[in-house]
Amino acid sequence: MDLIHNLATGFGVAFTLTNLLYCLVGCILGTLIGVLPGIGPVATIAMLLPATYALPPVSALIMLAGIYYGAQYGGSTTAILVNLPGESSSVVTCIDGYQMARQGRAGPALAAAGLGSFFAGCVGTLILAAFAPPLTELAFKFGPAEYFSLMVLGLIGAVVLASGSLLKAVSMIVLGLLLGIVGTDVNSGVARFSFDIPELTDGIGFVVIAMGVFGYGEIIGNLSQPDEEREVFTSEVKGLWPTKNDFKNMAPAVLRGTTLGSALGILPGGGALLASFAAYALEKKIRMKPGEVAFGKGNIRGVASPESANNAGAQTSFIPLLTLGIPPNAVMALMVGAMTIHNIQPGPQVMTSNPELFWGLIASMWIGNAMLIILNLPLIGMWIKLLTVPYKFLFPAIVLFCAIGVYSTNNNTFDIWMVAAFGFVGYLFIKLRTEPAPLLLGFILGPMMEENLRRALLLSRGTWSVFVTRPLSAGLLVAACLLLGIVLLPSIKAKREEAFVED
Repeated sequence: MDLIHNLATGFGVAFTLTNLLYCLVGCILGTLIGVLPGIGPVATIAMLLPATYALPPVSALIMLAGIYYGAQYGGSTTAILVNLPGESSSVVTCIDGYQMARQGRAGPALAAAGLGSFFAGCVGTLILAAFAPPLTELAFKFGPAEYFSLMVLGLIGAVVLASGSLLKAVSMIVLGLLLGIVGTDVNSGVARFSFDIPELTDGIGFVVIAMGVFGYGEIIGNLSQPDEEREVFTSEVKGLWPTKNDFKNMAPAVLRGTTLGSALGILPGGGALLASFAAYALEKKIRMKPGEVAFGKGNIRGVASPESANNAGAQTSFIPLLTLGIPPNAVMALMVGAMTIHNIQPGPQVMTSNPELFWGLIASMWIGNAMLIILNLPLIGMWIKLLTVPYKFLFPAIVLFCAIGVYSTNNNTFDIWMVAAFGFVGYLFIKLRTEPAPLLLGFILGPMMEENLRRALLLSRGTWSVFVTRPLSAGLLVAACLLLGIVLLPSIKAKREEAFVED
């Protein structure tokens, strides 16, 4: 009964004209920045933070939250249409979503992403409303050792996820980890692997690598093909809506992705990102139906499950913020900044001292998800029109958008040259038939792994046994070893390589 009463209070707050307007503004902005590669929710919220001074606290947070989960929707659009992940959590969507677009099935892919996102967003919000207090107890049990072990498990999962040989997958992860440690060491303040280039002392940006490897690399690859062999934007679009068979395949995948994303979203350290990778790896483990398209060749489950997972994770990532005051990712850290601007102390007391804010924000997420599905599904036809634009006109526009997006993050021309360099690296990966997704995961998790490794060793006075004496950490490491062992079994390895054989 308390939950119903609290939600009634929340909807009463969210259904005011002012809050509905700011929710709509946040959703539209979020979708736009998700679609435009390189301009992520972190940069947008950071730019809009000063503007929230003049807004009421509830309206400000509703708008910023709309930008965050709206970007998860929009990020899948460019991932599917032009193989550019608008958001880091959409990296996995590129693998099958882009293949579907190449086969003329961009409409069903976008619809699967939109419907999966809507369902997962609603479920994630329900979990946030009903289970926030008990779920935070799980996050309390995670110390530095557990986070390190969880990230090791995530990287092993990325090996399973990658197409091609295991050696190539491991090489990509190691390369990602190495790129992640370029920059200034947080503890000592010493520049590492910067080669006396001042711009590298701040490290290499995620946007730079994602744009270069996925965006420019794909463009160079396409330009190297003769016009008649360039199938990217020349195939005929067969339909804008998933078939009955598509719905039968994607429904259980959406449920699995939502469950996994909801669980991983509450863990600090990029839950939505880990959720999308884990959901894709899980789908590949499930037995395929007769006649089903192989993963990496345009399987609709490879779009529906990761998109559901990252949206569920985006919603449940509010749990540690609103109940503990712990921001689980960069966007939530900016939300903490927005709350402190309005003299609100994030943490358990928000629920009791400011229930209108807490439940109003939760109620606005349901409204926001409904707005997003109403906004996005009718736009599928418009996004499909992109596919009819001749490639000679489209690729300069993609290059320009990428350059603007990369430049806008740091106002630094060096980043544009870096993107160009990574573009050639991406083209090399295409020629070597190497899947670059694990590189990005290694790059993102590398600095976090290092930080948690150092923190765990510092707290244990340099004793490495801390990773196996803590039950949760030991369990995660055992799971990682089992997963690696299973993948290395000759029979599994042969089946895995068979699944990734190029036509």
